[in-house]
Amino acid sequence: MSLAIEINDILVDALSPVHLEVINESDNHNVPPGSESHFKLVVVSDEFAQSSLIQRHRRINALLAEQLAGPIHALSMFTHTAEEWEQKGGVVPDSPPCRGGAK
Repeated sequence: MSLAIEINDILVDALSPVHLEVINESDNHNVPPGSESHFKLVVVSDEFAQSSLIQRHRRINALLAEQLAGPIHALSMFTHTAEEWEQKGGVVPDSPPCRGGAK
């Protein structure tokens, strides 16, 4: 099973998101082809109601602790409730280009 699918399954089971994107951005970095080390998450869940941004990120970090201790090198997160997601128009910013390595 790919790491992206594993991350997806963990977040679906724990947060019942109404919208979830697990985006492998490894190909934007100086890593071997086929790597799964750099991810961007878009998680929209009403489980985040009454939680601050840091609490939301800590929860995801705890859920993905095993993956963060191993194969995940970088993780960006956009965490919203359904209402917040609607207010943002259902979009998140593009990731900046990689500034490290030889890419």
